[in-house]
Amino acid sequence: MRLLIRVPIIHGAQDMGSLLAQTRQDYLGRFGHEKWLEHLKSIDQFWDDIRQTIAALELPCASLRLYQDGLPVCGKEEVIAREVAGQGSKNHILLLELVAKGAQLMGTEDPALLLQEYQLHQAGPPGTQRNDDPTRQQEQGRKLLIERDQFIAQRIHRTLLTDEIGLLFLGLAHNVEPLLNPDILVKNLFPSLRALSGAPA
Repeated sequence: MRLLIRVPIIHGAQDMGSLLAQTRQDYLGRFGHEKWLEHLKSIDQFWDDIRQTIAALELPCASLRLYQDGLPVCGKEEVIAREVAGQGSKNHILLLELVAKGAQLMGTEDPALLLQEYQLHQAGPPGTQRNDDPTRQQEQGRKLLIERDQFIAQRIHRTLLTDEIGLLFLGLAHNVEPLLNPDILVKNLFPSLRALSGAPA
């Protein structure tokens, strides 16, 4: 039996890279500056809670594999994690803390699919571009998410060994669980958050 613990993630400002300016502008336009600051503070608190919860599990880090939303299979996974952590990402700081204790950081996603996702987001929200069909853009986004989930599930199946534990740091929009092999037991770190997303706990 292989155990996979799904860790829900919320992207902080440091995780958004070049998409931060657009995301911030969209949020400010809808909710205002004060709500934006509250949003950033709540994300920081969320990651503090994640860190404490994982620490309380006392997982055997030598048998731990870390799978990260948005981290491509490229041979430079730790370099990328250190770069993003250096910008203040609590998600990636936590990954590096676990690596320092013996956990193995795994490339998780198909680089080509991540590039397509990035290009889709660069186009802006559906319907904002001239000659843009918002329904078509939304459908492209859904299709890409499904393809990413399929790749992530296969990546976990090929690399997570018997008696190992995987920590899957993944956004709530993803639905990897139904695509995993039946010998992989999935537990959710915060089942209530999964319920909010409409996915099975």
